[in-house]
Amino acid sequence: MMPPDPPPHELLADYPVVLTIPVQWGELDAYGHVNNTVLFRYFESARVAYRDRCGFLESYDRDRIGAILHSTDCRFRRPLLHPDTIQVGARALSVDRDRFTMAYMVVSLSQEDAVAEGSGIVVSFDYAARQKTDLPNSVRKGIASLEARG
Repeated sequence: MMPPDPPPHELLADYPVVLTIPVQWGELDAYGHVNNTVLFRYFESARVAYRDRCGFLESYDRDRIGAILHSTDCRFRRPLLHPDTIQVGARALSVDRDRFTMAYMVVSLSQEDAVAEGSGIVVSFDYAARQKTDLPNSVRKGIASLEARG
């Protein structure tokens, strides 16, 4: 039986979606720290969890309206080493007609500090028509519900 995930680190108190992920040896680069591209994969894991929890997965299955990543960025604050476990949080900073902006934070549990922060713009995309479209109301409500928790 797997041990339960630790509670979210206090730095992630404002993030409604928090994942706990062990750092893998294969994620290290030649300098002995986690390669910068891996941080974007951590962001992606949190973004996908957020997408699923706000209702975009159901929207895609029902109407073929889903999420597509417009852009993303990262500020690398500290080297991340192995062995370690990280927690990555995701939240919506703003919601517009056809998109929302996300914030991410990666916290090293061994360092007890943020090792990276980032953002991403997620656009509502009609995969049948192959064009952007307004955020479905169900997704807007899902985001509002996630962000209003606690």
